[in-house]
Amino acid sequence: MPRMRPNFTKSPYFVDEPGNWHLKPGAPKELQIELKNYLKSLEDDYQPGTINGVHIDYPFER
Repeated sequence: MPRMRPNFTKSPYFVDEPGNWHLKPGAPKELQIELKNYLKSLEDDYQPGTINGVHIDYPFER
């Protein structure tokens, strides 16, 4: 299932450089916070048995 495209990527302030996503100067604070939170979420460790950090119970764990 494809992931939804984050809203900040549709902004004219967004710069989509491979490996260097950033916002142009003058971007609204809300957009800056959204990008910061998204980039931080990419650093979260995914544990086995999870999908995007949501734990999925296996039958043998019950």
